[in-house]
Amino acid sequence: MIILVRHGRTEANHRGLLLGRADPRLDETGIVQVAALADYLAQELIGRKINAVVTSPLLRTQETAAAIGHALAVTPEVDERLIEMNYGEWDQLPVNEIAPEVWKQWRVDPDFSPPGGESLAQVQIRVGQCLDDLVRRAHSPDPDSPGGVVVAVSHTSPIKAALVWALHGSPELAWRFRLSVASITEITLGPFGPVVTRFNETVTPSAG
Repeated sequence: MIILVRHGRTEANHRGLLLGRADPRLDETGIVQVAALADYLAQELIGRKINAVVTSPLLRTQETAAAIGHALAVTPEVDERLIEMNYGEWDQLPVNEIAPEVWKQWRVDPDFSPPGGESLAQVQIRVGQCLDDLVRRAHSPDPDSPGGVVVAVSHTSPIKAALVWALHGSPELAWRFRLSVASITEITLGPFGPVVTRFNETVTPSAG
């Protein structure tokens, strides 16, 4: 099983900005979110073998992965392929500052990239390669075993690409998903291939 976790909230997320390779830390809300999420996963995965916690190299994901790793007693590893899409000159811009015709082109052409940035097709390739490796790490040679769990902490675009990978879709299918911060998406690895068994689940922090 592969559990995909989107990082907790940052100030840029709160302001509704495109956030790619810029590297802010979690804000106060994000810190609370990931603490609740980490506790939830620790309870849910009692008795399961945690094969790895892997994370994007950016601070917001590393901080999220650190909380999860602590709760699961696993040291997170960095995988560069889980990094957020490179938005180039659009990084940290409000969406309404991008010309509507350019935004439309981006949505219909998976090979289109923002100036100095990365295309959906490029994201799909690197994330697909990463998922292939994570499947091997989660796999159990025993057909009667549920296998191990790999937790991958990443960002909106790579997690959408992982869903496209699981569904054998084309890169532009990514536009059909919306992901919340500090959310859980799950891909179960069955005998007939990957199955999306949970999507965009969030955890409400305790009021206590």
